[in-house]
Amino acid sequence: MSDILDDRPASYWLLQGMRGLFSIPALILMCSFVGFAAFAFEAGLTRGEAMFMTFSVWALPAAMILTGMLSGGAPLIAIIVAVSLSSIRMMPMVAALVPEIRTKKTSVLILLLCSHVVAITAWVFAMQTVKSVPREHRVIYFLGFGYTLTAVNTLIVGICYGLVAGFPPLVAGALFFLTPVYFIASIWLTSKQAVVRLAYVIGLVSGPTLALLLPGWDILIAGIGGGTLAYLIDRGWRSRRAVAEGGKA
Repeated sequence: MSDILDDRPASYWLLQGMRGLFSIPALILMCSFVGFAAFAFEAGLTRGEAMFMTFSVWALPAAMILTGMLSGGAPLIAIIVAVSLSSIRMMPMVAALVPEIRTKKTSVLILLLCSHVVAITAWVFAMQTVKSVPREHRVIYFLGFGYTLTAVNTLIVGICYGLVAGFPPLVAGALFFLTPVYFIASIWLTSKQAVVRLAYVIGLVSGPTLALLLPGWDILIAGIGGGTLAYLIDRGWRSRRAVAEGGKA
């Protein structure tokens, strides 16, 4: 049922959303932010900067891109464009989630607060569980999960930033690579179309070469170039297949 009648108060559903912190996706994300703390430390960010970035940027891939490009001395315009392009992918998620949680009385301000914490983990969790929540309590349920997860990960970054310096090199190295490994795996698993995976592979393979040839612009060019080349390849393949099928007919 899409609209469930339930007399339990909003506070109950707020706590239910907060309990989502102990779900498997949330725990994996928290481990990945431990890796981000190590990455931020190695990149030369201060503890405060890393925590502010976690809470304000929130999406881990965007935070990784921002940190990596800052540490690499990339031009400001390249950083802005790369982070913006990384975050554009959240727009379809917000568009799919809002009709599921809002009511006629939900204000635009509340929806904007919800949109800030929309990322892969929060979106997947909400889309899987929100239908079991009465519609009038879905917003508070999602806010409970999203902002609890954001706040806890901000604290994790702050705490682990101070601990990372004392870790053995092997442990620090493993944590350093935990975030990009999670990044790669999550994108690959959530990409359902072959053209998206092709774009990802092209960008991943070309990235190291571009880092040597065009430092500071490598991430931006690899992302745009990989996506464009994959689109052209996919379009050409579809055109040839259409011609072949037309000839057989």
